[in-house]
Amino acid sequence: MKKLIKTCSLIAIVTLIFTSCSKDDNPADNILFAGTYRGEIGYNSENTTVSTENGSVFVTKIDDKYDFDFSNDDIPSIRGIEFEEGEETNINIGGSETSYIKIDESTLNIFYNENGETWTANCTR
Repeated sequence: MKKLIKTCSLIAIVTLIFTSCSKDDNPADNILFAGTYRGEIGYNSENTTVSTENGSVFVTKIDDKYDFDFSNDDIPSIRGIEFEEGEETNINIGGSETSYIKIDESTLNIFYNENGETWTANCTR
């Protein structure tokens, strides 16, 4: 009887270990996109044009939304962006070829248009 209990326990533990270590973990599900990306950043509106070659964007994730804070105080933050998950890259919901935010663990590309304002970034970390 003790052998049967030991065998069943061992099988249960092995099964638990294999199901816990899934290869299907998508990095897009994690917060590994959060952090600082460095590179070219810019902003354009009706009254303001800003371009910085050595800027940075600080990315934070709260719940399912991302915020983008720029190192140049003249560039307003982008807040509350939701993403469609890709295999290893996220693109903002509603993004297109002419307005997008693409992010992965090492690269951030922004060409985002909203209400006559345009944000740009070509950054890495």
